[in-house]
Amino acid sequence: MREEFPSIEIESISVRFSESTDETNASKKISDYFNTNHHVLEIDNFLEELPKAISIVKQPFWDLHWYYLVKKMKKLTNVFFSGDGGDELFGGYVFRYKKFLELTNENSTKKEKIISYLRCHERDWIPDQEIIFGQNCKFSWDEIYKIIEPFFDNDLSNLTQVFLADFNGKLLHNMQPLYNSIHREFNIKNVSPILNKQLIQLSCKISTESKFNSDNNIGKVPLRKILEKYDITHLLTTKKQGFSVNTVNMWNSYAKNIFSYYFDKSRLIEDKIINPIFINKYSKRNNLDVRYVNKFLGLLALEIWYRIFISKDLNNDEKLQI
Repeated sequence: MREEFPSIEIESISVRFSESTDETNASKKISDYFNTNHHVLEIDNFLEELPKAISIVKQPFWDLHWYYLVKKMKKLTNVFFSGDGGDELFGGYVFRYKKFLELTNENSTKKEKIISYLRCHERDWIPDQEIIFGQNCKFSWDEIYKIIEPFFDNDLSNLTQVFLADFNGKLLHNMQPLYNSIHREFNIKNVSPILNKQLIQLSCKISTESKFNSDNNIGKVPLRKILEKYDITHLLTTKKQGFSVNTVNMWNSYAKNIFSYYFDKSRLIEDKIINPIFINKYSKRNNLDVRYVNKFLGLLALEIWYRIFISKDLNNDEKLQI
């Protein structure tokens, strides 16, 4: 873009989450190199406007950083470019691939691969997942397996199946619908160059071995070659946090208190959706494992969603104060 439009004003934004890995210095280097007007969005209370964000996407997700980003972007421009799809199409989740390959082989059954895939997403579930739910919400691992099954019920290689599951799960039916809802709310146009039809088709023709170097555990190889071609590999960072908050630090700092406030008289517990035994067993523990922290944040989002859309006793403009 800078090469095609050398004189155009380009705004760029990076996010700094409190008590999390700070990538703003690295993003500033990129901004300086391409001569953009750089802005840093600082988020101290990640959960503050969660009711508003949930009311927009209409789903119980807590990690809605995109809401804050688009809200800030709207003050600068009506069109913005993002790099969505780079990880899913060109092999960016190296931690997942390495573990999956260690857990499976060419003789692994379909179910074994599905279970292994879920084991590579440990931050999304906990060992005693079944005891979370109450009488009116039945949980079944078999139902989860059925959702994932089509991506592993084919003749593709093991790792290609993972790519297929990532694209259709995390990106196509999670990130993109949520993001699009937020874009519509703020009347802003998002352009994702990597997700154009031609690049998606091209990515399907590139072998997984050409995207992910298993010997060195390096992903997004085609994209790295583009950086090498233009001699800008020095702009890469080795420590990647991305758009992600340190959930353990956030929990200990303020999220635990916010959770306790809303679960003191939880509508989910009252209506027997969530099991109070699970809440009482873990929520007040110190040094809580990150997987349980993430699960409690998910339950907080579900509580907020339930109060907005089901019990209808929560205003979507209510702020979750520290």
